[in-house]
Amino acid sequence: MKALLISLAIFAGIFSLPSFFPEKPLKVPSDEVLRQEALESGYRPIPKTRAGLMREVNGTYNPMTPAKIALGKKLFFDPILSRDRTVSCASCHILAEGGDDNRPAAIGYHGRINPHHLNSPTVLNAALEKYEFWDGRVHTVEEQAGGPIQAPFEMNLTPKEAVARLKKDPQYRQTFAKVFGKEGVTFHNIRMAIGAYERTLLTRGAFDEFLEGNTGALSPAAKRGLTLFMHKGCKGCHSGMSVGGQFVKRFPLRAYLSDYLGFEFTPKFHMKSSEFPFDNVGDFHGRGGRDFFRVPVLRNIARTSPYFHNGAVKDLHEAVRIMSKYQIGHEFNKKQIEDVVAFLKSLSGKIVDYGY
Repeated sequence: MKALLISLAIFAGIFSLPSFFPEKPLKVPSDEVLRQEALESGYRPIPKTRAGLMREVNGTYNPMTPAKIALGKKLFFDPILSRDRTVSCASCHILAEGGDDNRPAAIGYHGRINPHHLNSPTVLNAALEKYEFWDGRVHTVEEQAGGPIQAPFEMNLTPKEAVARLKKDPQYRQTFAKVFGKEGVTFHNIRMAIGAYERTLLTRGAFDEFLEGNTGALSPAAKRGLTLFMHKGCKGCHSGMSVGGQFVKRFPLRAYLSDYLGFEFTPKFHMKSSEFPFDNVGDFHGRGGRDFFRVPVLRNIARTSPYFHNGAVKDLHEAVRIMSKYQIGHEFNKKQIEDVVAFLKSLSGKIVDYGY
């Protein structure tokens, strides 16, 4: 018994050593070096001009024209595409509120709540993503646009019904003919028009100015946060111009955690559980039920609370703590969390006026 107690004491002492050796602060490089690191990491500023927008989001799949964008904008705000004519795309994607509705779960037709308690992802900068929906099952905003119209708990209208409604409206019938020619009103063209409009919903903020050379656009805390973000593994998933939306990844990645000594062990040492680090209301487990989720876009993240797929976490600081511990395996301390949040706030921005 004595030998066992001694062994346990030695074992606990060995694994407690990290608490006696505090982590050295990560050195923040000079402003220009930090900016170059960000650019080399794949971060690019949102375009300022219409020509820049076209280079980024226009393509042969859905060529953007002013008339198509205007039609898509009208459809986006029109509740005509919901069964009871009370819900539009803009009902859940409120452009003045960060492109979502700030609710834990989306509410649609007749007040129905999403059956998996999924919240509404932001529509802002969604055109820059490679994956749409929480499980990343489609790849374009045009494909995504057709989903909510048909979902019984969102707008609850069949493609046939949607087309019939718009064909009965003389103005819509005329506009579709102008934009799409002989094809006129089809469900495919409804999606194309809405998608064309959504491709214009890009936002610019302090981070874009920093990337363009105005190094004073970021506060010292935001620069420290950006350094942590790039050097501690966050950029591996939250990448690209959109700072997210480029991958479908497993979450939580680290399910083997210590409840006793306050730091991470190797994955084979102690299994806590494979459940989420918050109450998984709605029991949604991502793609194929295997806990694979689209990596969220972090632009405007400070304006899109609550967080995670089911809106389980209201506070951005807590969301950062959870991600640092359960995803990258390096739980940030309070100061680090504050710095990362400062950087994330620099990703907030205003919708660029491209003249449409």
